[in-house]
Amino acid sequence: MRLPYVPNPPPTANEDEAAIVARIQARRHPRPLQPLDLTLLHAPPVADGWNSFLGAIRTKTTLPDDLRELAISRVAVCNSAWYEWHHHAPLAVKAGVSEAGMAVVKREGALKVEEGVPEGLNEKQWVVVCYTDEMTRNVKVREEMFERVRGLFGEREVVELTATIACYNCVSRFLVALDVGERNNTGPDDTH
Repeated sequence: MRLPYVPNPPPTANEDEAAIVARIQARRHPRPLQPLDLTLLHAPPVADGWNSFLGAIRTKTTLPDDLRELAISRVAVCNSAWYEWHHHAPLAVKAGVSEAGMAVVKREGALKVEEGVPEGLNEKQWVVVCYTDEMTRNVKVREEMFERVRGLFGEREVVELTATIACYNCVSRFLVALDVGERNNTGPDDTH
């Protein structure tokens, strides 16, 4: 970590900051505050907005768990955000993504939807992984790629998927820049 984590429990300067800490603790419950929280709490108003946005992405979209976690996991791979990978890859597996599917997700290099659906993923999963890859690497998404997404998902799901990918690109860049969780010099198979 490039900055020290704030102490846990976090000190607060006033009632507003105490309320922010309480909201973050409530979202994390029953788990404790995470290194990400203990970093963000250097700037309580930023931590509060982050908590609200991430809470909506994680718990208030209509995306199935497997698709959400595949997108987050692919963002982690594209950005070498291994702290993020180690939190979300197990959630993808728990949501039903096979070991073969996860092997595709952690492949290095750009993935192209035109390669065809690989073993271990279904069509929706493959399109989500490729859309995530293209959006993360290039920002601008080819029309052909977007049409594949649009053909499989309704407008709300397209917005939720795109927001999830954008959100976790923000998360991964924050994690890697500050080396939150001290995992960013590892890799997807490092179990320490």
